[in-house]
Amino acid sequence: MSQPLAERLRPRTLDDYIGQQHLVGEGAVLRKMIDAGRISSFILWGPPGVGKTTLAQIIAHRLETPFFTLSAVTSGVKDVRDVIEKAQKGRFFNEASPILFIDEIHRFSKSQQDSLLGAVERGVVTLIGATTENPSFEVIRPLLSRCQLYVLKSLEKDDLLQLLDRAIHTDVVLKEKNIELRETGAILRFSGGDARKLLNILELVVDSESSEDSENSESSEKSVAPIVITDELVNLRLQQNPLAYDKDGEMHYDIISAFIKSIRGSDPDAALYWLARMIEGGEDPVFIARRLVISAAEDIGLANPNAMLLANAAFDAVNKIGWPEGRIPLAEATVYLATSPKSNSAYLGIDAALDLVRRTGNQPVPLPIRNAPTQLMKELGYHDGYKYPHDFPGHFTPQQYLPDELVNERIWHGQHSPAEEKLVERMKNYWGKRYEK
Repeated sequence: MSQPLAERLRPRTLDDYIGQQHLVGEGAVLRKMIDAGRISSFILWGPPGVGKTTLAQIIAHRLETPFFTLSAVTSGVKDVRDVIEKAQKGRFFNEASPILFIDEIHRFSKSQQDSLLGAVERGVVTLIGATTENPSFEVIRPLLSRCQLYVLKSLEKDDLLQLLDRAIHTDVVLKEKNIELRETGAILRFSGGDARKLLNILELVVDSESSEDSENSESSEKSVAPIVITDELVNLRLQQNPLAYDKDGEMHYDIISAFIKSIRGSDPDAALYWLARMIEGGEDPVFIARRLVISAAEDIGLANPNAMLLANAAFDAVNKIGWPEGRIPLAEATVYLATSPKSNSAYLGIDAALDLVRRTGNQPVPLPIRNAPTQLMKELGYHDGYKYPHDFPGHFTPQQYLPDELVNERIWHGQHSPAEEKLVERMKNYWGKRYEK
């Protein structure tokens, strides 16, 4: 059976590697380490299909060092220890440490990650981890502190077009076919910057057209009919076979996007449907739970602050009870968030504040609200004139909290939900005209 196109086209050298020039381009940090022949342990963080595994394999081949691979999905502590023992026994004096590549390292438990620490610290192995999730949340701090972190980006349009051109003209199978890329909008859009997905879509479309041509052909002597790839053709083939081009049978980022948008759009039926799609497709439940927490903060916000509490409770429950029972708190949180009133005022507020800070720079803190831990600071007027709100009726008294240059700025704007309108009314009572804008 022929290898998939994505595997046939996997680069073997850095010169063939597409994208991530900020890491492997001339003079970039990883290129320098590889050229020097010595690398330290590091973690590659980026979305699927951007070349994490490929880069690890290229490095091992270039350095001519033993290369061990573990998948966090199928490997346990014993597997980790077995690999470390093999690496220790097979290493010669002064030889570069064997490379241990761990795919989806974010799925390793704390005990599995702990079992790596000693070997990484002593240089028994050079660890290369790959993850699609933020390592700050998923990798234990002692291990993270022993590794550099390199962020890989989704492939740009030019990278994807270069990959398509290479596939059509150099792949041993595709170059024998008469393929014309007339339109690329749909294939690029569906790929989402994922090289593997891009090549899987291309292979699906070409195979589908080739099959039809074979069925319609009257003679084996006929010349190869052209395969003209258009946006319409790509849309048609993916509608007929929507799961065929994704590695795990699910469009990871498309599905999670549909899930969050259904919650934001207050459609619990659709939200539960997309939740079921993720569960059935084997999605990491912790990933789903984390996105629910984000949605509670971003989309429900102050319209129903209890949404954040329930989303966090679901996150904790999933971690405690695991699968399959974890689907129940996830469903509960999903329905609660979808049926809650919505507000993104806090989300817009912090973005507006960040924009203001970037535009106006480091404005001085007003003297009355500065800290005054030393006598000199007190003599300079720090803290002078500060009014302690709890000393006043209603625990409020007007005073200036923003820098002088920004004293009239409005940043947070309340939105129209019952809970938030109460907050706005309170601010109007406190600050008067300032909150009537």
